[in-house]
Amino acid sequence: MRKLVPLFLILLGYLFVAALFAINVPPWQAPDEPAHYNYIRQLAGGTLPVIAPGDYDQAYLDEIRGAQFAPQYAIEPIEYEDWQPPLYYLLLTPVYQLFSGSLPALRLASALLGAGVVVLAYGVARLLFPKQEWLALTTAVLAAFIPQHLSIMASLNNDSLAELLIAAVLFVLVWWTVRAVTENSRPETAQQSSPAALLLLGVLLGLGFLTKGTNYLIAPLIGVTLLWRYWRDWRSLIRAGLLVFLPAFLLGALWWGRNIIVYGGLDFLGKAAHDSVVVGQPRTAEWIARFGLADTVAQFFRTTFNSFWGQFGWMAVPMPPRIYLLLLLLLVTAVTGLIVWAVYGRNQDEGRYGRIHLLLFLLLLLMTAGLHIGYNVTFVQHQGRYLYPALIPIALGMAVGLGMWLRLLIRPFIPRLPHLPYLLPLTLGLGLAALNIFALYRWIIPLLTYIP
Repeated sequence: MRKLVPLFLILLGYLFVAALFAINVPPWQAPDEPAHYNYIRQLAGGTLPVIAPGDYDQAYLDEIRGAQFAPQYAIEPIEYEDWQPPLYYLLLTPVYQLFSGSLPALRLASALLGAGVVVLAYGVARLLFPKQEWLALTTAVLAAFIPQHLSIMASLNNDSLAELLIAAVLFVLVWWTVRAVTENSRPETAQQSSPAALLLLGVLLGLGFLTKGTNYLIAPLIGVTLLWRYWRDWRSLIRAGLLVFLPAFLLGALWWGRNIIVYGGLDFLGKAAHDSVVVGQPRTAEWIARFGLADTVAQFFRTTFNSFWGQFGWMAVPMPPRIYLLLLLLLVTAVTGLIVWAVYGRNQDEGRYGRIHLLLFLLLLLMTAGLHIGYNVTFVQHQGRYLYPALIPIALGMAVGLGMWLRLLIRPFIPRLPHLPYLLPLTLGLGLAALNIFALYRWIIPLLTYIP
C-alpha cells in the first residue's frame, strides 16, 4: 500500500481539480452537455430516446451559446444526442433522480469514471515498466491533468465511460501479452489464457458497443492480439474468438436490433438517422469553398492541437498563444526523446514489452486519428478530444520520451540519488494542475458566465 501512495496523491489531485470544474464551470458550457443531459432526463421519465427531426437546430444553438445559456432560453429542445447508445446515461439516471437533476452531481459522477482512466493508465505503464514506477506515475499525471481532458471528464459527457472501457480492454490485453513475453515463449506455444479472461474481454467489448461508437476501435485490437497469441493454432483461435466475440455480439445486438426496428433499413447504429437530423452543422466542403483547401487543413491541425490541450466551453475559449507554444515545446521534447529511446535507450530498460505492444499502441493511435480525420472529411469537428481514445498510448509515449531526456541529464547523480527521476511526474503534475486551476478561474469562469 505504501508504494501506491504517489498514485493516491495523483488521484486526490485529479478529483480535487475535477470537482472544481464540475461545480464552477457555468451550466451547459461543455460540448454537447445539454443534449447529454436531456438524454438522461428522458430516461428518468421512462422513455428511451429516439432522434427525430427538430432535435438539432443550428440557429437556436448559435443563439443560445451566444447568449451564454441565459435562463430565458430552454435547453429541452436540444436532443441531438438521442441516437447514442444508452449505457452511460443509464448509469447516471439514478444520480439524476437522487439529486433532483443536479448538473454538478452528474458531472461529479462522470469525473469518478474518469478517475478509473487515470488508474488504468498507471496500470498499463506499470505492467510494461515494472521497475520504473516514475514512468507509470508520469503517464497517470498526463491522463489526469491535461486541461482539456480533465474538463471533459468533469462534464456531462459519455466520453468518460467510453474511455474507461477502452482503458480496461487495453489493460487486459497488455497484461495478457506481457505474460507471453515474460514466458519467453513463441505465441503459438504460450500458455492458454483462462476462459474467464477471454470472457472479460468480450463483456468489456460488448459494454463498449452499448456506450459509444469510438469503442468499436477496440475490436481490431482484440482481434490482432488473438491472432498473435494463437497463430497457426486454429482450434484455439476459434475457441478464443468465440469466447470473446460471442458475448460482445449478444450485448451489442440488444442495441443494434432496437435501432433497426426504430430507424428501419440497415441503420443499426442510428448514424444515418443522426446525419439526416443535424442539418445546418458546418460541413467541410463548405469551408473549403469559403476558405480554400490549404487554410482548411491548416485550421484543422491548429485547432486539433489547441483543443487537445485546452480550448474550453464549446471551443469558444482558447488559451493564450504562449501557453500553446510551451505545450508544443513539451510535445516536441517528448517526441524527440521517444525517438532517442527507441534508437539508443530501449535495450537499457528492464521492461516487459515486446513488438506486440508497439503494434497495439500504434494501431489504436492510427485508428483514432483516422476516425478523427474521416469525421472531418464531412463535418467541421476539429476537436482534439476525439484523440482521447488513444490517450494512454499518447501519455505513455510522452512519459518515455520526457523520461529519456531526464535520465540523460541526471545520469551522473542517479547512483547517489535514485529517486531523482520522480521529479518528472512531480513537476509535470504540479505544473499541469496549476494550469488547470488557472484556466478555470482566469478564462473559463470569467468568459463563460452569464451576466444579465
